Amino acid sequence: MTNQEDRASHAPTGAAARRGVFTVGERVQLTDPKGRMHTLTLTPGKQFHTHRGHLLHDDLLGRPDGTTITNTAGVEYLVLRPLLSDYVLSMPRGAAVVYPKDAGQIITMADVFPGARVVEAGVGSGALSMSLLRAVGDQGMVHSFERREEFADIALANVRAFFGADHPAWTITVGDLVESLPHEVEAATIDRVVLDMLAPWECLEAVGDALAPGGVLICYVATATQLSKVAEELRAHGGYTEPQAWESMVRGWHLEGLAVRPEHRMHGHTGFLITSRRLAPGVRPPLRKRRPAKGAYGEQEDSTGEATQPSSASADPEWIPENVGERPVSDKKLRKLRRSIGEPPKM
Repeated sequence: MTNQEDRASHAPTGAAARRGVFTVGERVQLTDPKGRMHTLTLTPGKQFHTHRGHLLHDDLLGRPDGTTITNTAGVEYLVLRPLLSDYVLSMPRGAAVVYPKDAGQIITMADVFPGARVVEAGVGSGALSMSLLRAVGDQGMVHSFERREEFADIALANVRAFFGADHPAWTITVGDLVESLPHEVEAATIDRVVLDMLAPWECLEAVGDALAPGGVLICYVATATQLSKVAEELRAHGGYTEPQAWESMVRGWHLEGLAVRPEHRMHGHTGFLITSRRLAPGVRPPLRKRRPAKGAYGEQEDSTGEATQPSSASADPEWIPENVGERPVSDKKLRKLRRSIGEPPKM
């Protein structure tokens, strides 16, 4: 676990840096005339090469944000500091990242506010962690839990690279959320919980103890079967409000003179979001007035016409990445990523 007190004096320098000129160690984004983007970390003496010429990092140092530069072949590049949405899509990653369109929905629909106390699990490559840290500010708290140490190391390096230093509001614990959460936070003190994991319903009891009354739980899941399972377990728990679920799709537009039309490609399904709020201790949710549709819970009629429930074997499959269509990350790739980020920050 990172030591939050030791890092409190090391506030992120990113905000100050963004008001000045490009400096050594900064990440910048180059966009060529065809819209292709390249991200590089400014290092004295290094060169940026493509099949159409090269340019010197030294020629970018000291220039203001939003400038242009021409390489040795006469290709002009627009040079900008990458936005968070640009950075998360180009940073080193072990696990799949939460896309900006979903991160924005999580921040808004979970009402993550400055100074909020937020619990997050799992961390993946740190993309959502950065959005949460931006939202809570230096005076808030984001306590992230990640089962895999390799992912935690990659996330720590990515967050540090983006903010320029360890963020004073961030703590990360390597371990299982259900086992670790009661030891890391006091009961009924957390404002928001964000779960990005295979089986978030397994954490509802632990999360319910940590959430303050009225606190928001939001889960990010990939498949409709996961979505249904979360909803039913929230209802069965009895300590949460009626869940709400949705997904978002983004379609870009081509803008060229009179040729204004939707892009041929779009970001379709990335994941579902489902949210609920914690009820006060001892309070039960009001009874639902609307009855479920016949057969919604898999009831079948036997030969006598009586309704029967499906067998438990088919109702509770094994929840592993392969069974929900996720591509597992190989140990070889993780080892390569850890070497590429250098010595991981101390935890």
